[in-house]
Amino acid sequence: MTDFHSPAMDRLFTAILDLENMEDCYRFFDDVCTIKELQDMAQRLEAAVLLSEGENYLSVSQKAGISTATISRVSRCLQYGSGGYQKAIRKLKTEGKA
Repeated sequence: MTDFHSPAMDRLFTAILDLENMEDCYRFFDDVCTIKELQDMAQRLEAAVLLSEGENYLSVSQKAGISTATISRVSRCLQYGSGGYQKAIRKLKTEGKA
């Protein structure tokens, strides 16, 4: 795992965790990120969900609209990363949102 911990990152994550609802998230991320950055993050999470369900790269590429190179990176993170995708996917599935 890359160590990117810093006071500024802590502040960012605290701000995100303090958001109260979906509309707050849309507003915050609209200010903080470009539309392309948000779409990229959403596509990567979608790819992680699909990969965790056993989808192959071609299917994931078609459904998520991303390259197989990006899917490969997501797959590596699912297998060897710090567990962030797995935790998020478990939570989404538990809540019926995946």
